Amino acid sequence: MKSYGPLVFTLSLSLAAAVSFGADATKKKSAAPAPAAPAPADTAAKKPFVLTDPVAVVEGVEIKKAELEAAFASVLSQQKMAPGSLPDDQRMQGYRMILDDMIIEKLITKRSAEVKVPDEELTAQFEKIKGNFGSEAELKKQVEAAGQTIEKVKENLRERLQQEHWIDEQIKDKADVTDADATDFYKKNPDQFKAPEQVRASHILIAVPADAKPEVVIEKEKAAKAIADRVKKGEPFDKLAKELSEDPSAKQNGGDLDFFAREAMVPEFSKAAFAMKKDEISDPVRSEFGYHVIKVTDRKDADVVSLEKAKPQLIAYLKQRKKQAEVEKVVQDMRAKADVKVNLPEAPAAPAPAVAPAPAP
Repeated sequence: MKSYGPLVFTLSLSLAAAVSFGADATKKKSAAPAPAAPAPADTAAKKPFVLTDPVAVVEGVEIKKAELEAAFASVLSQQKMAPGSLPDDQRMQGYRMILDDMIIEKLITKRSAEVKVPDEELTAQFEKIKGNFGSEAELKKQVEAAGQTIEKVKENLRERLQQEHWIDEQIKDKADVTDADATDFYKKNPDQFKAPEQVRASHILIAVPADAKPEVVIEKEKAAKAIADRVKKGEPFDKLAKELSEDPSAKQNGGDLDFFAREAMVPEFSKAAFAMKKDEISDPVRSEFGYHVIKVTDRKDADVVSLEKAKPQLIAYLKQRKKQAEVEKVVQDMRAKADVKVNLPEAPAAPAPAVAPAPAP
């Protein structure tokens, strides 16, 4: 699905949130149901809502029903959901979210149409995209599988860069952040700069299925003990991890898990790792995944990150947050002034809350 501009919310996340909200609300209602109200007389005759065509007209440009339905189906596909699985109110909420994004995209595209994007910038950005696929041949393969062409990808990329430059021009220096801003945030949010105790460990996993029979579990534990003995006798841990570990990532990282806090790992693993000294090798540790042979390679005590160390990332974070707020202002102002007609049907009315009977006098 096409990306609707640099500032548009992530559709799949928005829709997922809407669907989840509806599902949670349903669960809460079913947990403590109100007395059932009599069904309206015309319930059986009620028909599902139907989209009209066009679904919107944006400053003279139509958004067709087919465009909205295709975008909606694409988002649901990313969530592994079928359009028919949603009740009308949630489906309408999803349509409205997506249509709002499509309207904003068309407005920004129109206003940014005259923005110049140097060929050098377009080429550099395309090379970054190509790098994510390993080669242009692989990129072309994936693009064609999605029914597009490299030329169309470059056209969409130029349009996105035009939009970004137009937005930057509207914001200008409004998203600037000073050292004083960073210092003020740091002082007002001390808990955000506390670094917990961490260890760095490697592991070799001998996986044990959840439904493994006792004799299988015994054999797996014996295999893990044999590996622990080999490491303790001097064989290289990373070499054995690459050869024997059943953790899929071990072939690439030699079992290294990098630094982690206690909460990052399953309790059995964390308890063992945080009790060990640097360079110590554990006996097999059982977790829900199987048996782990653990080697602690480094430790970090709990600490507070200094302002000086935190400042570069903090300034970048504050700038991004400030820019997002300014972008939302630009979008809201543009949307309010634009000539837009939306033809979506009204969302189904929410059921009225049940009224408890008055207590007897």
